[in-house]
Amino acid sequence: MTALNAAAVGVPAHALRREEGEPSAAAPASGSAPASAVTPSDGAPREAAEPSAGPAPADDAAPGSDDAAAPVPASAAPSDVDPADTDADPDAADDADADPADADPADAAGPADTVPAEVVPAAASDGTTPDGTTPDGTTPDDTAPTGTPAVAGPADGPAPGAAPAAAAAASAAATGRAADAAPTQALPPVDDATPTPADAPDRVAARDDAEGPATRTWPTTDAGAGAARPVPGGPVPHTPEAERDPSPLDVFEPDDGRRRWPRTLAVVGGVVVLLGGAYVGASYALADRVPRGAHVAGVEIGGMTADEARSALTAGLQDRVDAPLPVVAEDAQAELDPAAAGLAFDADATVARLTGVDLTEPVRLWRQVVGVDAQPPVTQVDEDALETALASLSETVRLAPVDGTVVFADGAAHATDAVEGWELDLAAAATEVQEEWLVGERPLPLPTTPVEPDITQEETQQALTEVAQRLASAPVTVQVGDRQATLDVPTLTASASMVPVDGALQLQLDGQALTEAVLAQVPDVVTAAADARFEFQGDAPVIVGGEPGTTIDPAALASSVASAVTAEQRLAPVELVQSDPAQTRAALEALGVKEVVSEFSTPLTSEPRRTQNIATGLANITGTLVRPGETFSLTEALGPVDAAHGFVQAGAIVNGEHTDAWGGGLSQVSTTVFNAAYFAGFEDVEHTPHSEWFQRYPEGREATIFTGVLDMKWKNNTPYGALVQGFVADGRAHVRIWGTKHFTVETEKSGRSGVVAPTTVYSQSATCSPQSAGNPGFTVTNTRRVYLNGELVDTESDTWRYKPQNRVVCGAPPAPTPTP
Repeated sequence: MTALNAAAVGVPAHALRREEGEPSAAAPASGSAPASAVTPSDGAPREAAEPSAGPAPADDAAPGSDDAAAPVPASAAPSDVDPADTDADPDAADDADADPADADPADAAGPADTVPAEVVPAAASDGTTPDGTTPDGTTPDDTAPTGTPAVAGPADGPAPGAAPAAAAAASAAATGRAADAAPTQALPPVDDATPTPADAPDRVAARDDAEGPATRTWPTTDAGAGAARPVPGGPVPHTPEAERDPSPLDVFEPDDGRRRWPRTLAVVGGVVVLLGGAYVGASYALADRVPRGAHVAGVEIGGMTADEARSALTAGLQDRVDAPLPVVAEDAQAELDPAAAGLAFDADATVARLTGVDLTEPVRLWRQVVGVDAQPPVTQVDEDALETALASLSETVRLAPVDGTVVFADGAAHATDAVEGWELDLAAAATEVQEEWLVGERPLPLPTTPVEPDITQEETQQALTEVAQRLASAPVTVQVGDRQATLDVPTLTASASMVPVDGALQLQLDGQALTEAVLAQVPDVVTAAADARFEFQGDAPVIVGGEPGTTIDPAALASSVASAVTAEQRLAPVELVQSDPAQTRAALEALGVKEVVSEFSTPLTSEPRRTQNIATGLANITGTLVRPGETFSLTEALGPVDAAHGFVQAGAIVNGEHTDAWGGGLSQVSTTVFNAAYFAGFEDVEHTPHSEWFQRYPEGREATIFTGVLDMKWKNNTPYGALVQGFVADGRAHVRIWGTKHFTVETEKSGRSGVVAPTTVYSQSATCSPQSAGNPGFTVTNTRRVYLNGELVDTESDTWRYKPQNRVVCGAPPAPTPTP
């Protein structure tokens, strides 16, 4: 054990190094003693040992030193060591050992037959050779045999074995042993040829045993100091406990540090139990209380029980939960129904977060002790419902962006600025509503996101300067073959517009308007196409016309002019193209107009005016083509019924009276056409029989007409065309329908019923026309059966009642004859 380690535990180093009254030699300053011959205790001279090759290992005592003596079990707790002593000056410690105040000088060497004292071995903390000995265990001439180990520097702590040595020194002082007590026992010689491991197994075990002090036993010998020769490369081998001699220090019982652990653990455990009990008790005692100072959405609930807090929150937030939530986005305000948006307040969960016991969260008890402030409410949110509600809200709470535009007015181009819009940021708005709908300000601001217009201001300005203004800057010349026409600025701007296409403004021109402007200047550059049509030749229909013409393609002209307005030479060339007729010969041929499908005729009267109107009407409807699926209208086919179109006034029934009217007699045309369509199997759309029956018409199967009031219509329900032909011949009015036969028709007429004979009536009307008695009144029914390929496809029955043709006398009725 070094002097420093002895001082560290409060025991003078010389008390362990020598007997009382024995002086110590000063420690060498270096880590190893000089090699010199010494006189051992038996008086035999010894050779000086070879210098050590290096310091001994830090954990092992240098052979031959006092620290390598047999151990006396002892212990020293770390608390027994003054940390300040670890930095003590090693020379000062050596001086203290060398000059004790009450020590007598000792002999240079003790007798060889003295009783040896056992000393606990301790490894040199700095790995140096012990004081007063050379590496071979001899003592230099100027040092005592029991020198103090040299200290190279301050030790980091007490060396192993320091505590046992201190205990031994204290024991020797207490017993008052004489100064001539037995000197330190010399170590036996070690055979240099015997290799010694760097750490003996028992030494390793002693160092690893952290529960008690390490002890080491060294063998005693009478061989003298010269036999105590260190073994290079490792400590002296361990001598079993049974082979050493007894020591006076054996009376001391080792201080086992493990004895203090149960007491320490018990104290610590008790404190932990007390604190834990207090924590658990306080947690449960305050479990049903809301921390003081707590308030939720402006409702104070601090210090309340859980039930009281729930009631207070439910009542205090009822209005906000039930009432519509006012919101604002930019400057647009609206309302959001919390229930429809899937928002609900959970009072139970809100209070549960502030009350209850959870021993794994000490912060709960801490909040009870120090109090809290505003606490967030717990809400339940149906995210799908909220998303739907906000999406619906965004349709009204938004500002649509305004595209920039370019317009032409008064022969010039003008631009309107683009305006950025905005709309709800749905994701951010959903988060804001979830978090703030109960605690946020009213109206609740909702986040928005900007919406760029499709046509930005930059694109608008580019279209204005690069296209529109250049179009309005000068006329454009159109070249058609060897002819030219000029489109002036008013004509160009009137037919021009800038329209958005794929996020940009593009020039569009009205090609038809430009074509008309060009043809107005050079009309003879084109030839008109002739539509194909049916014409009756030799009492049969033939197809005439259908020749193509030439014209200007409006789309091609518009494209050429659009290119010219941005070119240096404002010339727009255009080629003539063929123009097909609207009605081609091929289209007419495909209709299958090849035979008479049905025809009918009615007798004419002797009234020439009436016959004129009938002839004119039949001529007007001749050539009328009714395509499959189309409906024939007699009033449309006749055209205007007036003098300008060849009609005259003739007899007609107007408001139940026989009088003259424009087109009188056209009802016979109507009846004749109706019967032709009736027997062709066409669908009856509209017809109205006369109020009185005339013998020239079939009973119940005839139709009158009055322009603008009554019409006669039928529909072509066949896959072929129906071409109408009408004419007057042989005192009859004839109507034929040409096409391809499709249906087979059978008709049946019932007998008259409800016959009423005519009578005499008097009329004082200003328009009265006398009339003789005519046909009686009656009821009749006509039935038509339509067959297609022998299968009945339609049956139709029409019943009509005629009035009698009474004798009409204009004037007042005669006075009744007096009764005799």
